Amino acid sequence: MLKLAAAFSLIAGSAFASGLEIQIEGEGANGTVKIDLFEDVAPKHVEQITALAAEGKYDGVVFHRVIEGFMAQTGDVQFGKLGEDMRRAGMGGSERPDLPAEFSDIAYDRGVVGMARSQNPNSANSQFFIMFAPGHFLNGQYTVVGKVTEGMDVVDAIKRGSGQSGSVKGQPDVMTKVTVTE
Repeated sequence: MLKLAAAFSLIAGSAFASGLEIQIEGEGANGTVKIDLFEDVAPKHVEQITALAAEGKYDGVVFHRVIEGFMAQTGDVQFGKLGEDMRRAGMGGSERPDLPAEFSDIAYDRGVVGMARSQNPNSANSQFFIMFAPGHFLNGQYTVVGKVTEGMDVVDAIKRGSGQSGSVKGQPDVMTKVTVTE
C-alpha cells in the first residue's frame, strides 16, 4: 500500500517525491546528475519542480546561465528549450503561479540546488541553479530545494557562459530528460 501511495504521489507531482535524476548532454557535460530534494525545507518549491518534471516540462531545457566558480542555471520551461531563440532564455517560467519564498538555514555550499527568482523574493517559478562552489552571500535570500548526491563531476563539466551575466554562447548544454525519483 505504501508503494502505491508513493507511486501516486509521484504521478500527481506532490511533495512526497524525494529526488530528480537529470540526463545532461552537450559540448561540456554528458552524464547523469542525481539530486535529493528537501521536501521538509521547501515543500511548495519541491512540489512545483516535481510536477514540472513529471509533466516532461524540463526535458530539452538548456543551462542558459553558467558562471565559472559560482553556479549553473536552468529550468526556463517557457523560453529555454533547445532549438529556440536563446536570447530570451532565462526570462521565463512556467504556466504555474510564482511561489512564496521558503527560506531556510541551509548554506549555499557546493552542490546545493536553489531556486532562481527576480528581485521579488516571492517570484521563484521553474528555474533553478546548482552551485559549483560556496556562495554564502545567497544564504537566506534564495530558497534551497536540494543537493546533488551523484554526478557533481557532470555538473562541473557544464559549458560555461562567456556572455553578459554568464549567458552561454553557441550551443548550451541541455537537460535531455528529467525524471522524478523515489
